[in-house]
Amino acid sequence: MKFTTFLHGDQPRLGLVDGDAVIDLNAAQPQVPSSLRAALAAGTDLGAAARAALASTAARLPMAGLRLAPLVPEPGKIICLGLNYFDHAKEGGREKPEYPWFFFRGASSLVAHGAPGILPKVSAKFDYEAELALVIGRRVPRHVSQEDAPGHVFGYTCFNDMSVRDYQKRTPQWTIGKNFDGSGGFGPVLVTADELPPAAAGLRIQGRLNGEVMQSANTADMIWGVAETISLLSEVLTLEPGDVIVMGTPAGVGQARTPPVWMKAGDSFEVEIERIGTLANPIRAEA
Repeated sequence: MKFTTFLHGDQPRLGLVDGDAVIDLNAAQPQVPSSLRAALAAGTDLGAAARAALASTAARLPMAGLRLAPLVPEPGKIICLGLNYFDHAKEGGREKPEYPWFFFRGASSLVAHGAPGILPKVSAKFDYEAELALVIGRRVPRHVSQEDAPGHVFGYTCFNDMSVRDYQKRTPQWTIGKNFDGSGGFGPVLVTADELPPAAAGLRIQGRLNGEVMQSANTADMIWGVAETISLLSEVLTLEPGDVIVMGTPAGVGQARTPPVWMKAGDSFEVEIERIGTLANPIRAEA
């Protein structure tokens, strides 16, 4: 099944994707909270609710006419991985890290599919990063095994971890260069884990700048896969329903090219992941 989050007025609503249309799941099944995070936190059986909605005469809204929101507009946590593909670590002049390079994003950095990534006034070094992201569906207990970890994932989606490289390098911690407003493309749809290979392994991932392929890899190329990542995080913290993990980018980023390639106002970047979909964001200069 596929879910999305769209805006009704200024309010995000959980939508069930039915072909080229979307069903407002709360309108069709009033027992379902109107946000994905709230529905997951409440333990709602979204599969059963979705099947009932699909079998109903609930209104279908053309997806092309909807304004989307970030898939989870206000995640509890957004945990990202750096240097999680062997080729990307190498192009950055590093060998395989001994431990994942985790960093956090804030919800205010997120933008929806179709919404612009914002080129900041203070930098021209605005880079792209095509990534797989996952949404936690069930609370992950501390010290969960790698075998059990993927069972806590509700679904997978696309992410563009847009990075302001000069700010990223100003401090040993990457946080400041990874949290500019309008720098986290997120969506457009969440594909439930049961529709994909275990732990979303073996999926082709591409990043395209103005239609040109800049990144092309496979999720099987990750250093730390989904299962190991969740297990490692559970050594430290509790992962909760609606938390997001962004799994890192393959080689081909702009800063590693000669000469470097930076995104400019008027550009467009797409993240496509096999069996999941395509996230697209135009690039606009900060007002």
